[in-house]
Amino acid sequence: MALRFLGTTSEDGDCPTLYEVDGTDDILVQGERETDPEHLARLRDVKPSETFVRVPRSLLARYAPRSEAPELQPFSSISHLFREFRHTAWRLETRRGYASDRNGPKWQRFLDGDDIAHDPDNAWRENVRFQSAQGKRFERVRLVDDPLTEGQRFLLASAPGNIGAGEDIRNLPRAEAERIRLPDCDFWLFDSKILARFAFDDQDTTLGVYVTEDPAEVLAACQARDAAWHHAVPTEEFAERVRSTM
Repeated sequence: MALRFLGTTSEDGDCPTLYEVDGTDDILVQGERETDPEHLARLRDVKPSETFVRVPRSLLARYAPRSEAPELQPFSSISHLFREFRHTAWRLETRRGYASDRNGPKWQRFLDGDDIAHDPDNAWRENVRFQSAQGKRFERVRLVDDPLTEGQRFLLASAPGNIGAGEDIRNLPRAEAERIRLPDCDFWLFDSKILARFAFDDQDTTLGVYVTEDPAEVLAACQARDAAWHHAVPTEEFAERVRSTM
């Protein structure tokens, strides 16, 4: 089962840190091992497999989930949120490629060198146009590698169509994302209130989403959003940088 980074109170990338074990209610805690013999002697019912670590109370207060782990739902279960959100739908994209792109109708055209930037609107872009006309915002930050993967080049090539419909899409180097301790999972955040976190298999196929309004998880997503948005580069500027190196 995959681990998901929840948060840390460390300023230098060291412990302590909390992780969630996907698909369970278990939390993995990283911290300094307890070695005080007096403390260890007072612990009760200790199994040979168990160990003990110290973490600050603030770590648990800020990042420990306050509700049961959400169940995996099909992505279609949140389709209504893209129409019903009130002000902002925000996405973090962390993967190096997506099966939905590779299996889509534009992939082979992209490989053949065709222009895929200005295709006619599809249902997604039509909704973006409609919602944007109401003053709502669709925003994304995409993590990118150096050099770009094939999947990332596809997204960069097709981005102008989404941007033209009203999305604000920005790009952030993965090294920078790791430096500022962004989570390594994809998610949508609606109105800073509802978090929909993706689950993928090893082939980049979407398995579903975990949907929650847990305050700790939503707060962590909001903090990640603010940090990512501050450091990310608008797509047009990023594309120009890529072209200048080719």
